[in-house]
Amino acid sequence: MFSLSHPEPLCWRVGASPAVDWPATRPRDMIVYGINPVLEALRTGRVLSIRVATITAKTAKVRDVAVRGGTPVTQVSRESLDRATSGALHQDVVAEIKAPASLTLNELIGGLRDPALLLVLDGIEDPQNFGAILRSAEAAAVDGVVRQTRRSVPLGRVARASAGALAHVRLVSVVNVTRALKTLQGAGVWAVGLEADGDDLYDDVDLTLPTALVLGSEGRGLRRLVRERCDRVASIPMLGRVNSLNVSVAAGISLFEAVRQRRG
Repeated sequence: MFSLSHPEPLCWRVGASPAVDWPATRPRDMIVYGINPVLEALRTGRVLSIRVATITAKTAKVRDVAVRGGTPVTQVSRESLDRATSGALHQDVVAEIKAPASLTLNELIGGLRDPALLLVLDGIEDPQNFGAILRSAEAAAVDGVVRQTRRSVPLGRVARASAGALAHVRLVSVVNVTRALKTLQGAGVWAVGLEADGDDLYDDVDLTLPTALVLGSEGRGLRRLVRERCDRVASIPMLGRVNSLNVSVAAGISLFEAVRQRRG
């Protein structure tokens, strides 16, 4: 079916029918799709298996990287990948990945650097926003991200949008964000909320201290009890005609303001 430049490896099922579907016995909620996200997932060593619909130069590169690492690769129908991704643009390749290791808040606190830099997310529901936030968090080398499980996007939907960052960021899921902030404050971490009507400008806040930046959901912002729990509430000035920023943009701006201050 395919012309290979090396002997056929056992993990590349050349003879598999294109009608082979995604295994019904495996959970399908933790997948990534698209050439670059799958390649990044392969680099992290978290890929369990890969499904490819057609072989092109790009999907062949994914296949070859997977084969070298011993990851099973199987040809399936494009319709199978359409179903697995709910019709998203998958570029003919989908990878099933290991779910991120579960981490408790106390375990996260035990591994904090000095000064710590954390993100606390109060109900981010959009997977693209969550994924973009994780990419910024990973790029800024945060100590961890704390997310509320209720009214938050499932992690499986974040895996693709984060373009591999989900595998690198230490992630804690909590039931109660307000209680989590209290625990962090007890460990010496300052909670700085971000809101359009914050009392301080974000770059006037001392982010060289151990800090947890707290962001609320799209549209609603920080809930009242979460806002009241914060030590400071800061805003990013709007100089144009729009009156607010996308939450993922606000996260990136504030994270790299902290990076700037800490680099002196």
